[in-house]
Amino acid sequence: MKKPDIRQAIQAGGFVICAFLALQLTDGLEGTEFSGGWLTAPLLSLADIGTVLFILAFILSWLFPRVAAGIGLASCLLCLPLYCFLIAPVPFAHVFAGGHEFRVQPAPGLHWNTWPAIALIALAVAICICIRRLTASGRTQIPVANTFT
Repeated sequence: MKKPDIRQAIQAGGFVICAFLALQLTDGLEGTEFSGGWLTAPLLSLADIGTVLFILAFILSWLFPRVAAGIGLASCLLCLPLYCFLIAPVPFAHVFAGGHEFRVQPAPGLHWNTWPAIALIALAVAICICIRRLTASGRTQIPVANTFT
């Protein structure tokens, strides 16, 4: 069995951080508009699936790092819509919900919330880690002796 390297540890750590932040953001949203709304319920479901995939990607980071990177990239993309909605609900609704009217109209523009902002940064870092792992060559270059002397 091959000894884990630092890249595997960084990848696994990124997935743990993203899973923690996803759990932090979705905690308490069950039983609210997020669990039954026609726009927000799918966002919450996607984030829940993404959280489970982050945990799976963490486990697979030690066994199959490239497979874990693919799963981690998918889980990042699944969690992204909820985080964007939490930071900018009105612009998100205008783009993806065809100008959905809110019962209680939130203030337009961006809403600064620390946890979604940190989660977006963590997702950006995790996406970079995953793409780097997926594009890296799995083979090491073997130097060939110069036969033309």
